[in-house]
Amino acid sequence: MRIAIVTAAIAALGLSACNRDDVAVGAPMAGGARATATLRTADGAEVGRVSASEVAGGVRFTIDARGMPPGTHGAHVHTTGLCDAPDFTTAGPHWNPTAMKHGTMNPQGPHEGDLPNLIVGTDGRGTLGITIPGATMAGLFDTDGSALVVHAGADDLMTDPSGNSGGRIACGVLVAG
Repeated sequence: MRIAIVTAAIAALGLSACNRDDVAVGAPMAGGARATATLRTADGAEVGRVSASEVAGGVRFTIDARGMPPGTHGAHVHTTGLCDAPDFTTAGPHWNPTAMKHGTMNPQGPHEGDLPNLIVGTDGRGTLGITIPGATMAGLFDTDGSALVVHAGADDLMTDPSGNSGGRIACGVLVAG
């Protein structure tokens, strides 16, 4: 009986993730646009890669971090494709084309650039994969581009504008291709 209930719940979740064309949000798209970024620290050390892929109903972001400080780190898409050291403030604020408040736990949020926290293990490695429904590659590549920023601390997923996630410790400019 328990297996039947779990199976029914999984099927219901799968159906709720479909868009109007009965294609699951997040399904790969043939010929979909792609972008990549190399994450670097303020001293220029490479600490990971980011990819963004156009998928059905949104954009899929994947972070593969290495050589990062262990712990929980806020990760956000920022509005400007610049990563000038030492503090990466040239990346601008979070990508927020819908003018929402910060955080997935904020009733007035989230920004489209609000990603879940990146958890880095004691070996300095961490991965994150998330599809942002409604996001577009065209929005990422507006006139000044965009960047992915990793913050020093955990994002509380609620406090505007950046979830109290601390300073910016790594940044990568998203480049089409």
